[in-house]
Amino acid sequence: MRRKLVVGNWKMNGSRTSNAVLLSEIVAGLAASGAASAVCVPAPYLAQCQAQLAGTTLGWGAQDVSAHASGAYTGEISTAMLQDFGCGYVVIGHSERRAYHGESDAQVAAKTVAALAAGITPIVCIGETLAQREAGQTNAVVAQQLGAVLAAISADDVAKLVLAYEPVWAIGTGKTATPQMAQDVHQVLRAQLVAKNAVAATGVQILYGGSMKPENAKELMAMPDIDGGLIGGAALKAADFLAIIHAAD
Repeated sequence: MRRKLVVGNWKMNGSRTSNAVLLSEIVAGLAASGAASAVCVPAPYLAQCQAQLAGTTLGWGAQDVSAHASGAYTGEISTAMLQDFGCGYVVIGHSERRAYHGESDAQVAAKTVAALAAGITPIVCIGETLAQREAGQTNAVVAQQLGAVLAAISADDVAKLVLAYEPVWAIGTGKTATPQMAQDVHQVLRAQLVAKNAVAATGVQILYGGSMKPENAKELMAMPDIDGGLIGGAALKAADFLAIIHAAD
């Protein structure tokens, strides 16, 4: 059985004061949860996470990383910098990065390669827009996005991936794919992983990232290929985030 994983994506939210309270409440409520959990926070708060979460069961990570090791890339963050702050995870290719910053499948693949080389677990985001779903292109879109990543890595590295299926039309809209709709796409992604490395594919966690909430988390995570969640708004409220983590138990 794959261990469930619940990751909070804070997006561009937080302050030192509010973060301290939120992190304390989450850690206090984790207790004996059988699921793994982490928060991916804005870069300025990575030091705060390292200081407050070291020695706890709550992991932490970043929301993006450069494919470049160092150099004249103003505003970018390298894998070495993430290592400095003990990051275990980094979100790569989130739909907002693809949409607002024009990140291509090739760039997502290059960032994934960089994260893997640094020993940081990439949470690779994949998903279709509403127009693509309505055109019946969902499977082709997600296969192309994942295919670019798989073409850039070795078969052995498949085991080091985490995927997040995030239907773009369900992010922050309150709309959610039904559990079966999400499972259908997760199954497509799992099959694609199997084609690259059949053994490793059975252990890869594939998260659902489209408006998972306490009300629907248990039903979604009961699906055979939904191994947790990449949580947006609900991750900013300790009670909601904890409810989702405990729904994974």
